[in-house]
Parts: sequence; C-alpha cells; structure tokens
Amino acid sequence: MNRFENSNIIVIKVGTSTLTHKSGNLNIRRFESLCKVISDLQNSGKKIVLVSSGAVGVGMGKLGLSKRPTETEKKQALAAVGQCELMFMYDKVFSEYNRNIAQVLLTKDVVLEPIKKRNAHNTFIELLNMNIIPIVNENDTVAVDELEGEHFGDNDTLSAIVATLIGADTLVILTDIDALYTANPKLDNNAKRIPVIENITEEVEAMAGGAGSSLGTGGMQTKIKAAKIATAEGIDCLIVSGDDPNNLYDLFDGKDIGTLFMKKEK
Repeated sequence: MNRFENSNIIVIKVGTSTLTHKSGNLNIRRFESLCKVISDLQNSGKKIVLVSSGAVGVGMGKLGLSKRPTETEKKQALAAVGQCELMFMYDKVFSEYNRNIAQVLLTKDVVLEPIKKRNAHNTFIELLNMNIIPIVNENDTVAVDELEGEHFGDNDTLSAIVATLIGADTLVILTDIDALYTANPKLDNNAKRIPVIENITEEVEAMAGGAGSSLGTGGMQTKIKAAKIATAEGIDCLIVSGDDPNNLYDLFDGKDIGTLFMKKEK
C-alpha cells in the first residue's frame, strides 16, 4: 500500500545546501529539476506549498562573498538581495511549465495572533484553490528570529508550522542527508538508515547532529523538531535527499526512501 498515494496538500521544504553550490551560487541543474518535478506533481492534482531557504546563500553568491557574515544587519541585507534573486528564478523556471507562483513572507506574529493567523490561512487556501504555488520564507529583513536561531529556529520549523496552518497531509523536508541514520553517515561507515520512526523519543533526538552547512542555519536537530510539530498535528513528515528532486516521484510512487516520521492519529 502506498501511504502517500492520496496525499493532496503537500508542503515541501528545500534547504540552502540543496539549492546552491558551496560557492553560494545557485545550483541551476538541481533548481530547474526541482521546479519541473513540483510542476508535474501539481499537474497530477496535488496542491503544493514550497518553503524555500537560500536567500542569504544566494545573496552571498550574487555579491561574491565566500563566508556567511555574523552581523545580523549584514545577513538581513544579504537576505534582501538573495530573496529577490530567488523569486526571479522561481518565477522564470516555473513559468516554463505554465505554473504560477506567489511569494509569502511570514513573521512569528502571524502564527501567534489569531486574526493574522486566520488571514494567512485564508490566503494560502485561496492560492492553492487557484492552482498557484505559494513560495514561503521568513521575512528576514524585518524579523531576525530565523537568522538568530530563535523561535522558528530555521525554515525546517517554519515548514512544519505552515503545514499545520494549512492542514497539509504530508511535509517533505529535502536535505543534504538522505535520511535519519543511527550515526552520522559522513563519519561512520556503519551508520544505518532508519526507514520509519513511530515515536520521536529522546534516543531519536540524540541521533541528530549539530548545525548545518556554512551557507544555511539548519541541521538534523531542526528537522527532528519540525517532525515533532507536524506529526503531533496528524501530518506525516519525511526527510528525503534533495540531491535529486526526482526522489519526490519515488516517494509518491510508494518507494522506500528517506525516513518517515509517522503522524499521530487524532
């Protein structure tokens, strides 16, 4: 049985390490493949929300910077430059597949204040009903929580919050590691992939490592946190390799890839 065959509303989160080369410049081949696969999934009848990191990383690449700055105001400036570039590229590539997109920039007050939360929910649902792909990021130029590692912590957590906000069926987190392992597979050849996790225990959380790449802010810890948020609200969460966006086809075709964090039945 394909657990995801009937998934209708899907949130896909893509990280900086998936979207960019180590230089910070956009990984065009992977970027175009991602847009193509998402467009095809939407053509099949699925409603897709894309939570996209990469603004600071792309901003660094555009300005020729090799090291992520530590000053908040510089990261805000890079996010402003990079977000513009990212949305330009998303609009350009998605339009090749006759897909329309919309930019949604969120701040923490939106999910904390009931009226703003309802307005955001209504906007998302209307966009999806119009077959428009919302592309979501935190509004880093006015809210520094994501940049400083507070509240949302990372777009992994933001993606889980968006998934709960719109009542998604499935949250897919594309990352530079293809699953949760018993140990860090980059350091331990004996590390084994964990295909399914029914309950996120302290032992599971202990398997998560530290921070992510030099261009991004996340790591496996933030993905576990996102999975806890999503599964508690009855949403399946998957960690899947973003190296090849065609993995999304395999996932929804029922193939055993990545790590599934099973939703809690309400």
